[in-house]
Amino acid sequence: MGLLPAVENGGLAAPRIGIGGISIESSTFSPHVSGDEAFTIRTGADLIGYYPFLDEGRELREAADWVPIHHGRSLPGGAVAPATYERMKHAIVDGIRDSIRTGGAFDGFFFDIHGAMSVIGMQDAEGDLALAVREALGPATLISTSMDLHGNVSEVLRDEVDLLTCYRMAPHEDWLNTKERAVWNLLARLRGAHGADPLQRRPFKAWVPVPVLLPGEKTSTRLEPAAGLYAELPGIEARDGVVDASIWIGYAWADEPRCQAYVVVMGDDRDLIAAESERLARRFWDARADFAFVAPTATLDGALEKALAPDAARPYLISDSGDNPTAGGAGDVTWTLTQLLARPELTDGTRTTLVASVFDAEAVAAARQAGVGATVALTAGARVDDGPSGPASITGTVFSITDGDPVAGTQAVIAVGGLHAIITSRRKPFHHLDDFRMLGLDPESADLVVVKIGYLEPELYDLAADWTLALTPGGVDQDLLRLGHHRLAAGVYPFDTTGNPPLTAHISRRQEI
Repeated sequence: MGLLPAVENGGLAAPRIGIGGISIESSTFSPHVSGDEAFTIRTGADLIGYYPFLDEGRELREAADWVPIHHGRSLPGGAVAPATYERMKHAIVDGIRDSIRTGGAFDGFFFDIHGAMSVIGMQDAEGDLALAVREALGPATLISTSMDLHGNVSEVLRDEVDLLTCYRMAPHEDWLNTKERAVWNLLARLRGAHGADPLQRRPFKAWVPVPVLLPGEKTSTRLEPAAGLYAELPGIEARDGVVDASIWIGYAWADEPRCQAYVVVMGDDRDLIAAESERLARRFWDARADFAFVAPTATLDGALEKALAPDAARPYLISDSGDNPTAGGAGDVTWTLTQLLARPELTDGTRTTLVASVFDAEAVAAARQAGVGATVALTAGARVDDGPSGPASITGTVFSITDGDPVAGTQAVIAVGGLHAIITSRRKPFHHLDDFRMLGLDPESADLVVVKIGYLEPELYDLAADWTLALTPGGVDQDLLRLGHHRLAAGVYPFDTTGNPPLTAHISRRQEI
C-alpha cells in the first residue's frame, strides 16, 4: 500500500472518520443461536486498539480524527438472535447520531463487517445494517468496508457502501492487512487526488455475481484454481484507473438468496474495471468444476484406516469438518467422538489420540468435582446440536482441569486409555499448539490429532505429518447437497449444473451527496 498520497485538490488533511460494525459468520443449518454472550463488544479506546495500524504515531492514525463508535465480534456460530442484532445495530446507529450532534458530520466511515452474518428472520443482515448506517451518516459520507472472502455482497450492500475489499488468503493470514487496505483506500480517496467534489471521491464499482457456491475447504488459496485467481488481484489493483479488486467465494452454510460468489473491481476507469471484473468472473465460472478439497477426503472410517496404518506418518491429523466452529458449527456435535470411543485400538493405550473438542459446562463441572486422577462416567455434548448423535458417554480418568481460558472457560481432559477427549465450558476452536499444551497435552508427540476444523490453520498445517479431511456430519457439512438449501438464487452451481450466466458487470456509484 505504501505511503498515503499527498493532500491535494481541496482534499481533507484531517477527515473525521467513524468506526463500527458487526462481524460474525452464521450457519443457518446449525441449531446454535448466537446471543449476547457470543459477542465481544469494543468501544472507545478498546476499538481503536483493535487495529494495530491505528496505533499512536502510525501514519494512518495521524491522517484522520478517528471516532470509534461500536463493534461486535463473535466466533462463527449459528444465526444471531434478533434482539442481540437489534441491540448492536442501535448502538452503532445511535452512536453515529450522537457523535454527529456533538462533533459534526463524518467525512468517512470504516464499516468493519464479515459479510456472512445471518439473523433469525432476515435474509440480508449486512444489507440491513448498511442501510441503517447510511441513513444515520447521511448521503455524503464515504463508507469503506473490509470483509471476509467467505462473505456475500448483496445488491443492497453494494449500493450503500462506497469502497469494498476482502481477504485474499484462505486461511485468512491477511485479515489485518485487509482491514488496513480498506482504511488506506478510504483515506486516499478523502485526501483529494480525485478532486474536491465529494462525488468524484467515490470510485465506480464493477460488480459481477458468479452463481457458484462452494465450501471454503474447496477454495483454499493454497491450491489452484483459487491460487491463480487471487494471484491476479494485486496486478489488477496496480493498474491506472483501478482502486481495488476482490473476489468473494460466498458463504456456503447459509440458505439465503445472496449466498454465492462475487467479483468487484473499483476504480475511475469504467471500461477497465468492467472488463477486468467480467474477465475474472468468467475465469471463476469456467473453473467451477476444478475446485477440489484442500486435502484428501474420506469418511471418518476411511480417514482412520489411513491414520492407523502401520506406515502412517505421525502426528496424523483428521479434520472433523462437519462441526467446525470456525465455519459456524455448534461445536458440541458428538458424532465423531462417539465413533472414536468405540474403536478399541484408540482406547487400549497403545497410541495417543487427542480429540478437540465438545463444549458442555455441566460435564466440565462433574470432572472438576471428581478431581484430577479420578475415574468418572459422564455424558458430554449434544446440548445444542444433537442431530447426528446424542450426548457422548465417556468413562475414563480425569487427566487435567484447566481454568482461565478467555474463550473456553474451564477445560477438562478425560483420558480413556490413550484417547484424550477435550471438553470445554464454552465453544472454542483449537487452532494453535498452545491450545493443547495448556491442557498438559503434547500434540507433537501424539499419534493422532482430531480437531473440528476444515482446512488446517497454519500451526496445525505445519504440525501434520499427514492429514485427511473427514466428511463428517454437522451444521457445516461439506456435502452441501445434503444440507437442503432451498432459498438460493436460481442457477447456482453445484445445486444447478445447467446454467450459463451472462456474467455482465453492473457499474455504479452513489450519486446522492
